[in-house]
Amino acid sequence: MAEIIWTAPAFDELNEIAEYIALDKPSAAKKLIQDVFKRVKRLKRFPESGRLPPELPDSVYREIISGPCRVFYRPEQNKIFILYVMRGERALRNYLLEARSEQAKPR
Repeated sequence: MAEIIWTAPAFDELNEIAEYIALDKPSAAKKLIQDVFKRVKRLKRFPESGRLPPELPDSVYREIISGPCRVFYRPEQNKIFILYVMRGERALRNYLLEARSEQAKPR
């Protein structure tokens, strides 16, 4: 089984999205968080189950979709690095994936 490693920025982005949703519907924000963690947990057993992002068809990155969120990750050996969380209607900022991927590499 793979180990799930959340980067701090990805975790913060998920939190910001949930906080915004909670302004109007706290129960929806709670459900979003639960759904995202449930889908991410599945990656422990099936690390390649996420799709290739349409914007990055030949990359090492994959994504899962949960509600309004796109969760980007990079599988590497027996680890899954959660790198970036964004709302689906926003444009992907590719440079963030590269920067966070570099930060997540063991030194």
